[in-house]
Amino acid sequence: MKAREVLGSPLPRWGYRWVLAGLTAAALAACVAPPGTATGAHSGEIVTASDETEGQRRARIRLELAAGYFESGKTTVALDEVKQALIADPNSADAYNLRGLIYMRLNDYGIAEDSFRRALALRPGDPDLRHNYGWLLCQQRRFVEAEQNFAAALASPIYQAKDKTLMARGLCQSAAQQYAEAEQSFFKAYELNPGNPVVGYHLASLLLRRNDAERARFYIRRVNNSEFANAESLWLGIKIERALGNTVAMGQLAEQLHKRFPESREWTAYERGSFND
Repeated sequence: MKAREVLGSPLPRWGYRWVLAGLTAAALAACVAPPGTATGAHSGEIVTASDETEGQRRARIRLELAAGYFESGKTTVALDEVKQALIADPNSADAYNLRGLIYMRLNDYGIAEDSFRRALALRPGDPDLRHNYGWLLCQQRRFVEAEQNFAAALASPIYQAKDKTLMARGLCQSAAQQYAEAEQSFFKAYELNPGNPVVGYHLASLLLRRNDAERARFYIRRVNNSEFANAESLWLGIKIERALGNTVAMGQLAEQLHKRFPESREWTAYERGSFND
């Protein structure tokens, strides 16, 4: 299979899913968590269930259902639940956020953008919304606007998922051929979450790109020694070991590639000796 093209440059097949998984997690957290800041209560108070209007309660229940359907891949069912949530509470930023994620999955970027803009109008300081909108802009190659939204998310003192945004920023910078900036974003993401295989893969790829194969080996070995190893990561490992002249390690990785992914385009490339693929 051919690697999926995102942002005009190829990402590892699992790379795009990891970014979307982060977005989904943000949506789920927003949808199932208790409401945040009081709108009808005293300023600064935490909103509890007793502060909800009947419409807000119905909307929250619909969003919980929608988030579950979205997570399980039932996109159109999730969309219907979101529509019902917005009927119950037309001012739900969480509903517009999830609506944006759904339409982004459906590749309808126009409605997705409208959704995120509406959400941000209701909750402009929300870093998860900024991340989601930034990733949408990045997919449309609107790199400057995407960076503005990623920077706003990262600047938030309450943001708990900065590694996710640094990863998305790195992917976006790579797509814009800003390789030095991308490398720095991935390094920062790695410091926060060294277990993320997408970050490790892209760090290794960028380091190999600038002929720093020794350091690249460190990051790709961690990926290939984990449960997330796949045909792409093994292939990158082979190319790194080739650059280092380590034929034994090359052979070991090639054996894994053949055994685990015999139908992959990476194995076909290895058999042909097409190491620049």
